[in-house]
Amino acid sequence: MAKAKSNYVCQNCGTTYAKWVGKCSECGEWNTLVEQVLEAEDGGKNAVSRGRLSGKELESVSINDIIPSDASARLITGFSDLDEVLGGGFLLGSVSLLTGQPGIGKSTLLMQICAEISKNQPVLYISGEESAGQVKLRAARLGASSENLNFASSTSGNDIAKTIETGKFKFVVVDSIQTLSLAELNSAPGNVSQVTNCGNLIIRAAKDSNTAVVIVGHVTKEGTLAGPKVLEHLVDVVINFEGDRYGGFKTVRAIKNRFGSTSEVAIFEMISSGLKLVENPSAALLAERQNTDGSIILATVEGTRPLLVEIQALVTTTNFGYPKRTASGFDLNRLNLLIAVLERRTKLKLSDKDIFINVVGGIKLQDSAADLAVCMAIASACAKRKLPEDYVVFGEVGLGGEIRSAFRPDQRIAEAKKIGFKHAIAPATVKDKFVIPVKDLRDTLIKYMNEK
Repeated sequence: MAKAKSNYVCQNCGTTYAKWVGKCSECGEWNTLVEQVLEAEDGGKNAVSRGRLSGKELESVSINDIIPSDASARLITGFSDLDEVLGGGFLLGSVSLLTGQPGIGKSTLLMQICAEISKNQPVLYISGEESAGQVKLRAARLGASSENLNFASSTSGNDIAKTIETGKFKFVVVDSIQTLSLAELNSAPGNVSQVTNCGNLIIRAAKDSNTAVVIVGHVTKEGTLAGPKVLEHLVDVVINFEGDRYGGFKTVRAIKNRFGSTSEVAIFEMISSGLKLVENPSAALLAERQNTDGSIILATVEGTRPLLVEIQALVTTTNFGYPKRTASGFDLNRLNLLIAVLERRTKLKLSDKDIFINVVGGIKLQDSAADLAVCMAIASACAKRKLPEDYVVFGEVGLGGEIRSAFRPDQRIAEAKKIGFKHAIAPATVKDKFVIPVKDLRDTLIKYMNEK
């Protein structure tokens, strides 16, 4: 009998090595290689080298003769904003991948979705992490008690795929993909080969049975999806659950969506009875605001939703040789760039200052128009001067100190007017009586940070 061979696979990027090495040359991570046993060879040349192929010619049809699936046959989640993120709800036959930090509320959200869908369709919740008693306690807390809501506990990818393939359930949740394994593979659950093959098996079963499936995936310490990147390519929708698990708002956005837009976002807050949509997040974020130095109101856009958030800055003299820069909810590299622009294009001296930036409410900004608000917050905290409380700010800052245009300015202005603000400091390209146009960062700071 031929001897079984093995190779080593990086758990971070999926690169294969013939022998173990400490550092992966592709992704640069240390100690991520795990041994994987391969099938025993037949001792001869493979079929390709012998010129014999086992495939057969495919039967093709005209593209005009294909009958598309019914796009209106979607499963409504019970959260209107989440339905918009998904493109109208979960499409039958689709496979979605939900990721997020541990404790953020993934299982809570999915149980609430299962409770809503089970009112009209049979639903199956499969858990490889929790016992039936634990899931029952969560279901009771969230009021999920439908007869159509079923539960199963399993870590067998074979059994789960076979159950989905029966077509008895229209919506299935698999929590989580990292706990599953196939009987044909000798590697441990969570291994690259296990995650990839289990994912493939579940996806094929979902497509064959026209079942909507949601797979829960773990994340790494950096916040990215754990496991092979190929899993994100295989599924139809990748949903990211972001926010502070200890409080604040939580956002759900699609970073990949074959059936809808990736610009939508749903904003939730956690209460005793589960996750609840935030109807007016701008008013909630500004409810406890105190107009002090270092506080600037930013008119931003999350997806297609306008939002007013408070940017706070704290500037203190450093006690060490190297100043500290910290950002919560804002990209640290972008912050360092803006500090360099402030030092070069204005008269602010920040080389001996510790700078701390905080976006109130746990919101993570991905809007380039937040630049001007961050710069003005830093200048306000450094000079101990504050902006009038009825002003909002938005605009991108270039390396030359120029104020560049922002997308969707009309929505930002409309949201500011609705909340009760009187003026907006914005790029000169925005034509509106509500807007105070600005072109240069230095002139803006001189004009609006000159009085205490």
